[in-house]
Amino acid sequence: MKAADFIYHRAVSVDDALRLLDDYDGTARILAGGQSLVPMLNMRLLRPAALIDVNGLEELAKIEVRGSETVLGGLVRHVTVETSPLIAERLPLLAKMIRHVADRQVRNRGTIGGSLVQGDPTGEMPLGCLVLGARVCVTSHGNSREIAMRDFYEGSYAAALHADELLVEIIFPRHPTYHAFHELNRRHNDFAVLSIAVVGDQTEGRWSNVRLGLGGVHDTAILVEEAGERLQGTRLEDEDIAAATEAVSRAISPPSDMRASEEYRRHLVSVYVPRVLRELRASAETRAFN
Repeated sequence: MKAADFIYHRAVSVDDALRLLDDYDGTARILAGGQSLVPMLNMRLLRPAALIDVNGLEELAKIEVRGSETVLGGLVRHVTVETSPLIAERLPLLAKMIRHVADRQVRNRGTIGGSLVQGDPTGEMPLGCLVLGARVCVTSHGNSREIAMRDFYEGSYAAALHADELLVEIIFPRHPTYHAFHELNRRHNDFAVLSIAVVGDQTEGRWSNVRLGLGGVHDTAILVEEAGERLQGTRLEDEDIAAATEAVSRAISPPSDMRASEEYRRHLVSVYVPRVLRELRASAETRAFN
């Protein structure tokens, strides 16, 4: 099957892209990497009146340091996240997670902004940005706003963007000192059955700023705040990890689909949340001896 007819525009600036979005009054779509959009067009799951290509807009492909914050333009490609020394230094969890995104061909074209707008509940980038406490900057003609990642989705594949808005930046606060990530797939680079990401700081053996998130167990990536609160001030001992795992089990609502049943996903959570938290603990112990 091929896409239905549409009009193609190549935007020459952000203002030009916003003007075109206004002109089509909600019936146009932004084309960035196209790794999700184009297959949906070909299957006729989407039939926009126009595509607005922003691939030539270098202003959307920037990586900036603003004090303790790290800012990625919406057009930064996955391969850049994977290979950038600056991102490896300042956002190491993101650099680790990006290697689990699809395959090399997809990462060469896919963009972080496109991944966030797509909002796949098993997607690595929505989960990573959520756990890192990122904010998304979106703009329209005459207005810009920031949306915390925890508020960015209204449901599965449903980003809280207005039809005339363009995602321009993702803003990350200081990355906590330690991180861990694990993902389970039926096949290499397949959609995740379960993904778990966690970050935290440690001072004199006590943990703080622990943020634990999961993908594939809800209609969006989910941050389990109760688990982070339970681990605050602890030494991340086995009983603390068990209590946090119980908090996660209460918070999730796993689907049953072609990849796994709800029951199996719940079992995986009970096994892999402790494993990832022990990995987080071990990363601090390793650094202490180096």
